[in-house]
Amino acid sequence: MSDPSIPESQPSTQPVSETEESFGDLLSQHEKSRSRKAEDANKGREGTVVAITADSVLVDIGYKSEGILPLATFQSAGETVKPGDKLRVTVKGRDPDGYYELSRGKVERPTDWPALEKAFAEKAAILGTVTAVVKGGLSVDVGVRAFMPASRSGTRDAAEMEKLVGQEIRCRITKLDVTEEDVVVDRRAIAEEEERVAKDRRYGELKEGETVSGVIRSLTEYGAFVDIGGVDALLHVGEISWGRVNKPADVLTVGQQIEVKVLKISTDPDKRRIAVGMKQLEPHPWEAVPEKYKTGERVHGVVTRIVDFGVFVELEPGIEGLIHISEMSWAKKVRRPSDVVKPGETVEAVILGVNTGERRISLGLKQALGDPWAEVAQKFPVGSAIEGPVTSITKFGAFVQLAEGVEGMIHISEMSAEKRINHPQDMLRLGQTVKAQVLAIDKEKRQLRLSMKQLVPSGMDEYLAEHKEGDVVTGRMIEVTGGNARVELGEGVQAICRMPASAAKSETTQPEPAQSGSKPDLSALSSMLQARWKSGTSPNEANAKKEAARAGQIRSFRIARLDAAAKKIELELA
Repeated sequence: MSDPSIPESQPSTQPVSETEESFGDLLSQHEKSRSRKAEDANKGREGTVVAITADSVLVDIGYKSEGILPLATFQSAGETVKPGDKLRVTVKGRDPDGYYELSRGKVERPTDWPALEKAFAEKAAILGTVTAVVKGGLSVDVGVRAFMPASRSGTRDAAEMEKLVGQEIRCRITKLDVTEEDVVVDRRAIAEEEERVAKDRRYGELKEGETVSGVIRSLTEYGAFVDIGGVDALLHVGEISWGRVNKPADVLTVGQQIEVKVLKISTDPDKRRIAVGMKQLEPHPWEAVPEKYKTGERVHGVVTRIVDFGVFVELEPGIEGLIHISEMSWAKKVRRPSDVVKPGETVEAVILGVNTGERRISLGLKQALGDPWAEVAQKFPVGSAIEGPVTSITKFGAFVQLAEGVEGMIHISEMSAEKRINHPQDMLRLGQTVKAQVLAIDKEKRQLRLSMKQLVPSGMDEYLAEHKEGDVVTGRMIEVTGGNARVELGEGVQAICRMPASAAKSETTQPEPAQSGSKPDLSALSSMLQARWKSGTSPNEANAKKEAARAGQIRSFRIARLDAAAKKIELELA
């Protein structure tokens, strides 16, 4: 029975139970532990460097997996690092390979709403722990429960989001409503800013002309993108090798580590473009060209390009020569280089010239076959007879092929001695085989004159064959001019007679005109002259000798000179 003097509402003075005491201790310990964690987070975490790779520093932070720091952060600050060094780091998250992403900067973890409001106002980075994957994103403990949209988590898929659970991350508050206790955070913005800062730092470190290491990140038709320490640079297909590269994929692979030279850094801060090259790290092949390639030498190469004016031939990687269309054939005029050679074909050529200043080599394809005009004079001497097909016909003559690459021209005046030719087509046709005589050769101009009529026997040929110098012959004077007379000795046979002053008339006589309405009987005259060539004088000769020379006069002459090659006869009065 209770004491009535003691009010019922008075607290009991009995000792606290053991269970109540244990709960109080646990709560106190939890608060102290949470306070220590907050303090540790503010101070960061001490780790030990365990390994250094080409681009990263691995740090033991007491977790199951190591943490990772970019080696560039030490290099840019001029610091050296080695295994065993102690570092103060902050855990940002985990990368796809399972390593903890670390930062050497100090990041605060908010402990109350005022601290959250301050971080929100200053847009400062804060620490938080991902507690769960929820609809549309992640739940993050930043001192209070916060929501992170999936699109701002910096992950690519749900699997990567799951890996963030339990990790400490760096983020920024993008929405804060104290009344509703609504907090939204963003991890991606922090990562993008850090990446931008790292790129800016890297851009500032790079210098044109320096050699850097890089990794092929992607390949395109026009080149490759190379990661050179956190920034991308373009390796154009033309800068890969001194030789011709059709596709970057033919010589490079994604993930390949290469050495490149920085060629150009854009000064435009918005574009931030970097151009690099691989071939610049190798000696330029043109440096050895003067010693390796001499004019007149024969070389072999592969046809790389065909253009309207010729073809380019690669003699070795980085060294190309041009075969101009005019140097492709002796025999015919080449209209399209592709009619003679094809891309990828190996050809033999002769070096025509080397211009080291302009880095040009002129090549000749036809010269490698030998110049057919080199022995034309020996093969086709003047006066010799040739035979060949008609290759082309013009209004002034026809061209005949004597050999591969050697053509001669028959002028229209040299086609016939019997009749007048108005056009070469009246007598010749393409492809027709004709016989002709070589009249002249001009090796420098590569011209050769031919004659068809010289091979056809004429009255002059017969006359020259039957007579010799000193013979007395009979002829008719056709024209007397000054001291010379043109004399007809037979049909188609004429000669020149040098007239002494006593035999010539004081006045020049014109050619004897034909009688009106009638034609002279040339056949009768020729027969008469033919009969007198060897047998004496005509009935009128005695009277003719007493007369002054005049046109139409028939008299005797002595052959003073015979020129069979030129087909000329010179006479004197007998």
